[in-house]
Amino acid sequence: MKILTTNQMRQVEQDCAKVGLPAEVLMENAGKAVAEEVRRILGAIDNQHTLFLIGPGNNGGDGLVAARYLHDWGAKVNLCLFSQRTPDDPNFKLVQERGIACIEVTQDEALDRLNELLPSANVVIDALFGTGKSRPLRGIFLPALSRVNRAKKRQPHLRIIALDLPSGLNADTGAVDPACLYADNTITLGFPKPGLFNSPGAKRVGKITVADIGIPASLAEQVTKELINEQHVKLLLPQRPLEANKGSFGRVLVVAGSINYIGAAYLACSGALRVGAGLVTLATVTSLQPILASKLTEVTYLPLPQSHPGIVSPAAAKLIHQELDHYNVLLLGCGLGQNQSAIKFIKSTIFRLKPASLPLVLDADALNTLAQTPNWWQQLTDNAILTPHPGEMARLVGLSVNEVQSDRVGIARRTALEWHKTIVLKGAYTVVAAPDGQSRVSPVANPGLASAGTGDVLAGAIAGLLAQGLSLFDAATCGVFLHGEAGEMVKARLGDAGMIATDLLPALPLIIKQLKENQT
Repeated sequence: MKILTTNQMRQVEQDCAKVGLPAEVLMENAGKAVAEEVRRILGAIDNQHTLFLIGPGNNGGDGLVAARYLHDWGAKVNLCLFSQRTPDDPNFKLVQERGIACIEVTQDEALDRLNELLPSANVVIDALFGTGKSRPLRGIFLPALSRVNRAKKRQPHLRIIALDLPSGLNADTGAVDPACLYADNTITLGFPKPGLFNSPGAKRVGKITVADIGIPASLAEQVTKELINEQHVKLLLPQRPLEANKGSFGRVLVVAGSINYIGAAYLACSGALRVGAGLVTLATVTSLQPILASKLTEVTYLPLPQSHPGIVSPAAAKLIHQELDHYNVLLLGCGLGQNQSAIKFIKSTIFRLKPASLPLVLDADALNTLAQTPNWWQQLTDNAILTPHPGEMARLVGLSVNEVQSDRVGIARRTALEWHKTIVLKGAYTVVAAPDGQSRVSPVANPGLASAGTGDVLAGAIAGLLAQGLSLFDAATCGVFLHGEAGEMVKARLGDAGMIATDLLPALPLIIKQLKENQT
């Protein structure tokens, strides 16, 4: 599913008119789709007190249509109009014909009536401004939104739903006006917008749903930015033929672990196995191999020489190079540490690969080593996936973490183009960017995944999928999606506090199973 900027969305809507979908049809479709999603979110809609904040433009028009449908389905609807609708507005006429209660909030004194409605409301629907509003919020909107915000603090059960995006959030950048509400849900119309996934706006959108309003997907086929979804990943998943053997599903060489980060090796290897890799070999120092063998009974081992107890020796690089012909992918970096011996080993391993050698997945300490190496991308094969978290990306590009977070898609895309590498920028709404300019965004923002070791699981999953024959971009895409959905499955069972990386491992094959069995 494509992610469209404001200008791209405007162009698509103009193109819709040319193919027989005028603005009034799209508005009707949008309002109905929003009402259906609100009904799904709330469950039983009968007698639910629903308060709409109706703005002056098309977003307000979509809200009027949604209000009409919810009223017809049995909800108790009140409308707060923040500007007078024109006498010939057909959607406002239909609202008036139904006797839906409307108050005009154009003067400060009308705010008292808003205050009276808020305590009894189950849900507030923000239909003030859509993608077209990029200027600061002013006038009556500021005290009105402030009152809604205060009501939410007093009434935690009050649900706030944004129509298209929370008013005051820039659809393209994610910048927010201070008055912008913290929505529980955002129902975005037609296509998602980039600002929904960028900080600080991403913190205010809640759970995102994309409402189909009838726009043909072909009108956006030239857009290179996409939201990763289930249908796409189902098509990418590797086939599992009945006559297969372990060699059919690829061989992964994982170079990981050190005395302080033994678990990273376990998690990375397990991630590769749990997405279906046929064989995984762990290359780790000799002193750690017995410890890991007690937990990783399904992998084979390549013991490496060590310079200090639990620290890999630079001489181990030669051994790795001798073994590469037996594998389909090399995963390197998880838990290797930043000891000078480890850094020398990493450089000797990755910078001496032949240009046509097997694909690489680089994580953690491999990335920290790159950040200390001038023009590293010129020394490294293009056949590589880098999986930085925001802190690692900040070090790689020489920016602050806040700067990275404020333009996640843009930075991932620019670095993939400049470095000729596939980039996985981890975090809420993980971004996957390819050297050809394509980018994909995960729909998942799960604080439960913000714990030690979950990145090692992701790196292993990507390597395991890469070994099964997927392209770098597709392996990264599938790995990110499966990892995110595994996190959502664990969150549904345990909550988002106390989730640990090993919880994800048994969930990964279950997510694959669900995808294959879901025929929708």
